[in-house]
Amino acid sequence: MSELLTELKHRLRITWDDEDAELNRIINRAKSYFKKLTSKAFSFELEAWETELLLERCRYVYNNAADEFEKNFADELKRLILHVALEMRDADGEQENP
Repeated sequence: MSELLTELKHRLRITWDDEDAELNRIINRAKSYFKKLTSKAFSFELEAWETELLLERCRYVYNNAADEFEKNFADELKRLILHVALEMRDADGEQENP
């Protein structure tokens, strides 16, 4: 079982394994959501701050409240988008100045 799945099950207080396939689909869709939002593929290591957003997105989707996620996490999503944009700008600057 992946660390993300284990963490999500802990967060959702799920102790059974019957829903693992569905939870993995939710995790994969959440990863796609963030990649589409930022044009960046994240590693989603448990210590990374963007992983917290991924788990929250999964929690909202699992509880049929995906439509509320962007509204409730608007500031965090803006911060993530800005962080990625600054990383991309810095990477472009390094490539131009060898």
